[in-house]
Amino acid sequence: MKKEELLLEGGRILKIKKGDLTEEKVDAIVNAANSHLKHGGGVAGAIVRKGGKIIQEESDRIGYTPVGNVAVTSAGSLKAKYVIHAVGPRWGEGEEDKKLRSAVYNSLKKAQELRLTSISLPAISSGIFGFPKERCVKIIIKTIIEFFKENKQSSLKVVNCCNIDEFTHHLFLKEIEKYNS
Repeated sequence: MKKEELLLEGGRILKIKKGDLTEEKVDAIVNAANSHLKHGGGVAGAIVRKGGKIIQEESDRIGYTPVGNVAVTSAGSLKAKYVIHAVGPRWGEGEEDKKLRSAVYNSLKKAQELRLTSISLPAISSGIFGFPKERCVKIIIKTIIEFFKENKQSSLKVVNCCNIDEFTHHLFLKEIEKYNS
């Protein structure tokens, strides 16, 4: 197993990737969204700029999505089929760890409901929402591992944690090292 991969329950693979989430060739990418699904900045802004205004239009029809929950739209002109909009917590709002875990878990659950085999997600809430990156990474990795222990029949085969910045990418690599040793 490569140092950027972690073998999970049922032969599934967790891959740590450095790159542009909008370029991922997976069934779904996860957007780090706000509750109103207004995709102006950060990862969300990049997804709409690259995928097209259809993503924002579909999000507007969905409307409000509570923190910890997800909504799904098409992926417009992105390489993915779907965008799963995961609403992560803003640092300081209370119960952030629980809400982040819920956003990650619900993203995986939604992908499973759609019978998808591959998904790619960023470090949800660690950008403009201010969630401490190290803590965020630990919660995301732990939640992915737990999801497959609880969902042994999941359709998902590959989960990518894809981040464009070197620091976050390094934190993910460091975290899976703990499970690979």
